[in-house]
Amino acid sequence: MTRVFVSRDMASVALGADEVAQAFAQAGCDVVRTGSRGLFAIEPLVEVETQAGRIGYGPVGPQHVAAVLDGSHANRLGDVDALPFFASQQRFTFARCGITDPLSLADYAAHGGWKGLEAARAMSPQAVVDAVKASGLRGRGGAGFPTGIKWQTVLDAPAGEKFIVCNADEGDSGTFADRMLMEGDPYCLIEGMAIAARAVGAGHGYIYIRSEYPFACRTMRVAIEASAHLVAPFTLEVREGAGAYVCGEETALLDSIEGKRGQVRAKPPLPALKGLFGQPTVINNVLSLAAVPFILAGGAEAYAAVGFGRSRGTMPVQLAGNVRHGGLYEIGFGITLGELVNDIGGGTASRRPVRAVQVGGPLGAYFPPSMFHLPFDYEAFAAAGGLIGHAGITVFDDSVDMAHMARFAMEFCAVESCGKCTPCRIGSTRGVEIMDRIMAHRVPPSAVQSGPGLLPSQEHGSLSKALYSRSPSRIDTSLDAQTTLLRDLCDTMKYGSLCALGGFTPYPVLSALDHFPEDFGASPSPDLAPVKEVAE
Repeated sequence: MTRVFVSRDMASVALGADEVAQAFAQAGCDVVRTGSRGLFAIEPLVEVETQAGRIGYGPVGPQHVAAVLDGSHANRLGDVDALPFFASQQRFTFARCGITDPLSLADYAAHGGWKGLEAARAMSPQAVVDAVKASGLRGRGGAGFPTGIKWQTVLDAPAGEKFIVCNADEGDSGTFADRMLMEGDPYCLIEGMAIAARAVGAGHGYIYIRSEYPFACRTMRVAIEASAHLVAPFTLEVREGAGAYVCGEETALLDSIEGKRGQVRAKPPLPALKGLFGQPTVINNVLSLAAVPFILAGGAEAYAAVGFGRSRGTMPVQLAGNVRHGGLYEIGFGITLGELVNDIGGGTASRRPVRAVQVGGPLGAYFPPSMFHLPFDYEAFAAAGGLIGHAGITVFDDSVDMAHMARFAMEFCAVESCGKCTPCRIGSTRGVEIMDRIMAHRVPPSAVQSGPGLLPSQEHGSLSKALYSRSPSRIDTSLDAQTTLLRDLCDTMKYGSLCALGGFTPYPVLSALDHFPEDFGASPSPDLAPVKEVAE
């Protein structure tokens, strides 16, 4: 019986993978459902087991079964690992995704699973924490805080009960690595959490997943039940969030797990000292915890040997938006932004010139091609006025209106704010109003139309007219006055907001204003002086 491999990843299923798998099963094949390899342009991907190894075909439809089985299909890819998109990767965290059956304990063990946990159990808790410190692992959820230091704080905290919490509330647009890992290699996350529990002395863990990820929720629950005997006495459970963006912030997430409305807590105290139910809590992102088994199994030195500057190890970069080769690309820190967008991503899907890329989700900065020399590194991006965040890269071609994108950032913050602090709650609303005045100044109000990302009930023109009629004598609507006011507002939000939602909203707004002033009605200016190369 011919054995074929078809992805069960949510993105693959959306492209028809279930129908393809069913067609091969009806043809008498042994169908193994895997995770996605991560290149969506070739999904649904089918790999056929042969004496020469697994031979890939993609994209494939249900009507192509015969052509795939006799090897005549036009989309024959050969060895998928040898494709340029995959051959140049350094897959530490995603090594099993697309290779194994995600829910097979035998597959997981056969491909190196549980070795990290075995190593951790043979070490003292302090030794485990020291190994994570030595690896240089930093939080992959966006903040980049050293993971080992966070674990050390929880280990040293006196308490009768401690918790491990996985932040799987992947709310950034253009990001999907957490979902892919949970759907394609759930035992890796479970093993990472069990190692963290061993390191700090925790007995129970929670995986907080947004309800928009039904496949991930279902897969994780099945995997937790199947592996319970292997990670005991540590226990795990899934908690579903309702989709509030602010619950990706760690303290709002804790409130949500406790059954409260998700609102940001003031710090201190830090969650590492007083977190879930008032107890010391390790809170890490999916990718942070999933990197831990490799570190314990392969050694901290092997992980730390890869990377750039203070950014060690690999980062699963997610390419999305108007890009030819959208997907997940895991590579060591240090690759340039231009290489990721042009060489790996293949430029825009529209074949028009790239005008801007946003790195770090909806609150990340926009970078023009003149800054594509930047190395993908926490410090380099911070020096350039941006952030890596969850490593999502969204590509835009030269048809994008950057003033619309700046307005969307303010509106996004206004909609998603938990409302607890004034700079975020009120500042974002005032930001939308300022952007409307700027855009009304740029184009006559009657000619302004709704832009990307706006609420259906809103139109720039009508809102701007209302603002003019409300107090025309009190509002200086000149472009200079409004842009000055916008910058001042961004400064207040950045330094006065309680959490990163309000604090990071200025990144996309100011970067759009700085790099694309012509879209705000100003005269085009030369590109800003390029950021100096960051030495390793």
